[in-house]
Amino acid sequence: MNDTPADDGPPEGGPEDETPIQRALRLKKAALDAKPKPPRGGRFQREQAAAHQSSSKSKPWMGR
Repeated sequence: MNDTPADDGPPEGGPEDETPIQRALRLKKAALDAKPKPPRGGRFQREQAAAHQSSSKSKPWMGR
């Protein structure tokens, strides 16, 4: 006998008329939101901006 439930009903947390692609996108966004974010502002952001500027000065073809 097969004791696993059938996948007939709507997925948990989603609307009933959700397509498989919409479900995949919703789950992907949820996984991305659950990841830790890098710090914003402060010294870290200034260091990142300074590192980006100094490396691009030696590459004139990378200018805007």
